[in-house]
Amino acid sequence: MSKTDADLSVSIRKATSLEETAPKRKHVRSCIVYTWDHRSSAAFWASMKIQPVLADEVQTFKALITVHRVLQEGHPSALKEAQSQVSWIESCARSTQGEGLKGYGPLIREYVDFLLDKLRFHRNHPEFNGTFEYEEYISLRTINDPNEGYETITDLMNLQDQINTFQRLIFSHFRPGSSNECRISSLVALVHESYGIYKFVTSMLRAMHATTNSDDALEPLRIRYEAQHHRLHKFYYNCANLRYLTSLISIPKLPRDPPDLFKDDDDDEDGAPSLPRRPVEESSIPATPEPDPNELYAQQLAAQQRAYEDEQRRLAAQRERDLHQQQQLALQQQREFEEQQRLAAEQQRLAQEELMRQQLQNQAQGRAAELERDILALRGQYDQDQLMLERYDGRVRALENELQQLNQTTSQQLSSKDDQIKSLQEQLAAWKSKYDSLAKLYSQLRKEHLDLMAKYKAMQAKAASAQEAIDRKEKLEKELKAKNLDLADLIRERDKARLELDRVRGGQTDETSRLNREIDDLKRQLEQSDRSKGTELSSLLARHNRELDDLEMQLHAKQRALDDMSDRVQGFDSESDKLLREKEQELEVYKAGMDEALRQLSELQLSQQDTDKAMDGQIDNILVGHIGKLNSIIDAVLQAAAQRVADAVYELDSPMNAGNQNSSPSYLLSMVEKGSAAATEFATAFNNFIADGPNGDHSEIIKTSTLFSSAIADILLNAKGITRLASDEKRADAIINVARESAIASEKCFTSLFEEKLAPLNIDQKTDRVISNNLDVQTLLQRLSKIAESFAPSRARNGTSNGLNGDLGELVEKEMSNAAEQIAKAAARLNQLLAKPKNPGLSSFDMKIHDAILGAAVAVTNAVAALIKAATESQQEIVAQGRGTNSKAAFYRKHNRWTEGLISAAKAVATSTNVLIETADGVVSGNNSLEQLIVASNDVAASTAQLVAASRVKASFMSKAQDRLEVASKAVNSACRTLVSQVQSILQQRGRGDDEFEKVDYSKLSAHEFKRREMEQQVEILKLENELSSARKTLGEIRKVSYRQDE
Repeated sequence: MSKTDADLSVSIRKATSLEETAPKRKHVRSCIVYTWDHRSSAAFWASMKIQPVLADEVQTFKALITVHRVLQEGHPSALKEAQSQVSWIESCARSTQGEGLKGYGPLIREYVDFLLDKLRFHRNHPEFNGTFEYEEYISLRTINDPNEGYETITDLMNLQDQINTFQRLIFSHFRPGSSNECRISSLVALVHESYGIYKFVTSMLRAMHATTNSDDALEPLRIRYEAQHHRLHKFYYNCANLRYLTSLISIPKLPRDPPDLFKDDDDDEDGAPSLPRRPVEESSIPATPEPDPNELYAQQLAAQQRAYEDEQRRLAAQRERDLHQQQQLALQQQREFEEQQRLAAEQQRLAQEELMRQQLQNQAQGRAAELERDILALRGQYDQDQLMLERYDGRVRALENELQQLNQTTSQQLSSKDDQIKSLQEQLAAWKSKYDSLAKLYSQLRKEHLDLMAKYKAMQAKAASAQEAIDRKEKLEKELKAKNLDLADLIRERDKARLELDRVRGGQTDETSRLNREIDDLKRQLEQSDRSKGTELSSLLARHNRELDDLEMQLHAKQRALDDMSDRVQGFDSESDKLLREKEQELEVYKAGMDEALRQLSELQLSQQDTDKAMDGQIDNILVGHIGKLNSIIDAVLQAAAQRVADAVYELDSPMNAGNQNSSPSYLLSMVEKGSAAATEFATAFNNFIADGPNGDHSEIIKTSTLFSSAIADILLNAKGITRLASDEKRADAIINVARESAIASEKCFTSLFEEKLAPLNIDQKTDRVISNNLDVQTLLQRLSKIAESFAPSRARNGTSNGLNGDLGELVEKEMSNAAEQIAKAAARLNQLLAKPKNPGLSSFDMKIHDAILGAAVAVTNAVAALIKAATESQQEIVAQGRGTNSKAAFYRKHNRWTEGLISAAKAVATSTNVLIETADGVVSGNNSLEQLIVASNDVAASTAQLVAASRVKASFMSKAQDRLEVASKAVNSACRTLVSQVQSILQQRGRGDDEFEKVDYSKLSAHEFKRREMEQQVEILKLENELSSARKTLGEIRKVSYRQDE
């Protein structure tokens, strides 16, 4: 790929970036200039296809904007070559489904449809360029056909309608609260293209009006042109209100009314765009007395044709001259480029010859020159290493920030647990207050009961008002009688209606018989008339037939009236019956209400006696419900404690958990002592709760169960940790089995005290179960204590016979003060090392390394000093709170195992700190390695963790001194991590330097050599793994022996 192609790819990638901003003009302009420089857009399309523009809707929309600008302003070949890229453009519409995440889905699909219509137009009309310039069109067209002009204008107007649809969609998809910069940028190409089409259509319509006399044929085009003019005027007005768009382009200004198409371009004064005219040549026609019109028209056409041909020839010659000038300019640039390359090659050759002459002249100093080149190469490598160091330093800082965030998260979790404990205690206090409030509620209900008794007497007084109900009943009976009278009136009216119906029916029957008689008479008369008046027979018969029909119609009408009267009478009867039923139901309701009132009055007198019993029962139910809720809380706490012990048993059996590797037998014995005390406290608290009944203290059970489960979990963790000191697998399995049995007994102690299991038992049986569970746990813990004592050294098992004879309080304080003095001496020694003059033989890099190591060691020493001070304060607080009226010595003798662990931890801190200082001194003087310094730092962190754990065993809840000790421990760990990270970074730098020095190009090795190197590395790895395994076994044996000889 050439440099220009690479620049094109970079420009396309930047123009179609992920940011929801407009494609930068310089990047789009680079793509356009590339097509003009190379007279092709093939590279542009190839680079566009390999970009991941279809992965994001914003990238797809910006890619369509870039393609549109290249089609408009790029080389003319871009339009032709784009015809083969239709499938890729269509794939852009399928890349986004629906609205899309950012709302570009409809815009992309409409943009693709517009570009396809534009390419289809240019395929049918190749004489148009991308911006529809009129001069370019008339220079390519040599015909003046009105029919073709009509078709061309129609296609242009269709494309203009597509532009109008797309721009309205863009404006409708503007999002409030955002810049909409990317959407607005697509309007730039639409403004240019719509204005070019508008100018071209205006010129073409004026030309067609000037050359044709058929205004009616052009009327549809004029109507469509005027509508498009108004839409363009509104479009440009909306664009002018977009400040960002006006900063990119100048918005065209159209008049409010469309221009007059019957005027020439030069005569237009209404603000229409000034458009070029087709080239014509004025020909002077000699005046003749009476010229022939056909000949004059033929001469004009011939003159116009000649002028058009001359203009075409002139334009062709101009294009040839421009092409020749461009070729000459390209040849000149090529010659200048070749000349520059030749001069550069000549200069390089002269420089090489000069270098060879200098090398020949300084042959005796050739080695020095080679060393100088090596120095330059090493300096370049040094600069690269510095850049790598800066990058790794940034990575280290990022990791430190992540570690700090993790520490903060851990501290927040711990604080949240403390807050949870506080909230549980607050809930217990709330339940206790609720119980008190229930007691108050009970007394209040008793008082209300007495008030109800008083109200009962008032109800007896109300019974006297029953007479009023009786009066109301009599009143209702009177109203019922009145209703009955009304009903009787309605019945009489119904009877009158029925008589009227019968009368009407009788009259109708008489009328029917009378009519029948008249018909018979008429028939007789007809027969007589037939004999006497034969000629008048037909007329009389017709007249009588008409009269007969009329009479039958009257009969039918009266029959219908009779039926209507019957329906009305039946409806009146049904309405009367319905009204009667409603009155009867209302009377029954009144009677039922009166009976219910009398019944309630009698029941009120009987039910008042049971009110006290019901009220007492309700209060008892409320109390029982609250007690049940409190028991459910106790069951949940016991379940949580049992689950924690079960989790500890799982971790004990898990091969992935190695336990507390810093644990010691004395520390495990102190933890067993703590667990035994916690079990006793839990049993005592639960028995007190059982003895007190509903008034028992729930908070004490929650507190002691939490301490008991935590102590058992710590016992299991430390029991697994001291298995590393076992001489054989049998002893390790013995302590693990006893620890597991004690945990299972503790879990059973919790689960056997659930409410559902204690409910069938009486108080004595419940107490016996608690005591029995406690005895089981104590027995197993004593067995665990005996096994742990077997792991301790012989002198430690003999109690205080040797090292702990005398006043234990003085001995503990002495060890703490000795540790503080040793750490102070170590700090002074470090300060002396810092003030010591630097070795002039060391490089500046080594001096910086030594200063960094000593500074980190000073930070560790200061942190350890603060830790010893905090541990001393915590130890004093523990003794002051736990001894009561006894002396310090008595407290230490009572808790001799904890005392031994505290003394051992203080000695370990002092010893590990001294070892760290000696190791740092050895590293500075060159006697020790950096790996030894890392081991010494880790030993300091482990010994401080042992001291904090020893203090934590006897520390009280929410102790300020213990909190300060925890903070000091975190400071020591942070200082140790800083020292280790600095040493590891130094080792990594040295390792990278060695790797660079011994770097081998494995790609140039033969197959045999490559396989030999691979086998050598595998053998080296196997050797190192064996050495690592052996070293770990040796370390375990050393730790066992060192622990047995520790005291």
